[in-house]
Amino acid sequence: MDDQTRIELEAAAFRALREHLMEKRTDVQNIDMMNLAGFCRNCLSRWYQEAANARGIEMDKTQAREIFYGMSMDDWKANYQTEASAETQAAFKVAFAENVGEDKP
Repeated sequence: MDDQTRIELEAAAFRALREHLMEKRTDVQNIDMMNLAGFCRNCLSRWYQEAANARGIEMDKTQAREIFYGMSMDDWKANYQTEASAETQAAFKVAFAENVGEDKP
């Protein structure tokens, strides 16, 4: 497979993942994804931002999240985010530290 085809297939897979998470499984909470898989929608938007920044495209966290989510974080939270239990929040602190690191916002 040539590089261009590989890139196009990877991009198509990313778009399918984004659509799945943003349109088909809005019921799945970021905190649960992080606890189970070690990444969430915010991680995907951060990786998008980091890729843009690496190519010289200035983009901050808020801009990247709005691009990925297709709406502001405030709108996403109001429409889809539910309250997490104390147990889930405690598990998140561990998962976040293990997968993202203590110093990432």
